[in-house]
Amino acid sequence: MAMANDVVIETNLEGLTLFNRGKVRDIYDLGDNLLIVASDRISAFDSILGSGIPLKGKVLTQISLFWFDFLQDITDSHLVTGEVEQMPEAVREHADILRGRSMLVHKTDVLPIECVVRGYLAGSGWKDYKATGSVCGIPLPAGLIEADKLPEPIFTPATKAESGHDINISHEEMAEKIGQGHADALRDRTLDIYTTASAYARSKGIIIADTKFEWGLHNGNPILIDEVLTPDSSRFWPVDKYRPGGAQPSFDKQPVRDYLEASGWNKEPPAPALPDDVVKQTTERYLEAFRRLTGKDLTG
Repeated sequence: MAMANDVVIETNLEGLTLFNRGKVRDIYDLGDNLLIVASDRISAFDSILGSGIPLKGKVLTQISLFWFDFLQDITDSHLVTGEVEQMPEAVREHADILRGRSMLVHKTDVLPIECVVRGYLAGSGWKDYKATGSVCGIPLPAGLIEADKLPEPIFTPATKAESGHDINISHEEMAEKIGQGHADALRDRTLDIYTTASAYARSKGIIIADTKFEWGLHNGNPILIDEVLTPDSSRFWPVDKYRPGGAQPSFDKQPVRDYLEASGWNKEPPAPALPDDVVKQTTERYLEAFRRLTGKDLTG
């Protein structure tokens, strides 16, 4: 178990079979279920940094648990439980490390699509619009400025390339990959989730500018999987500081990106370690997003 100052960089849970280790999550195979453990690793520019962000894994897990519950009338999810005490005995033996940062979930056949929805003009969408007047081939009105709210949310699916970069695809290409029925259903459900969640978040002082969802088939039905509406999978902006016309402050790892951009790092591994003040700022942003959305303090 790699830990430093209560930062969980990596888990190696005795008695459990490691299924996969991603940029942030360690996943263990429990037969019909998986155990997803969110570490405090942080990645930027496709590299995992040497420094962890304290409490980040707990924030990601507990925000996802909040949304799975909030959205249950719209969609089923892969969640079995986030309570360690309700997990199998082999998992409970590691309760101290897992509490607050783990989920027991159903295994699914993961659909190879990232379901991206954009409500505001930011990031790659803004670059696309400046060049073409469209975002991912969807025409938009002329004269929009950076961070403008779009007339209505747009669905812009993507796939993962071998290098880890997202590749935008059309709805038709999505249908070719997973079937027309699933493609139409996931588009509609993604937009429904975004509309419902963004209205709630705005009432709590957070604009969800864009986000992405992943889906898997369970007993033939698509259900929501992975993380949901977190600062890692979404662009969260504070409502009270929203000013269209440029980049917006955000509840995510922006302090990390800003530091790395200014550090002279060539964005090739290994990535540099982060100064303490950047780590602290980043933790605070994650915690503030959690507190605003849930009205609670972090547990575990």
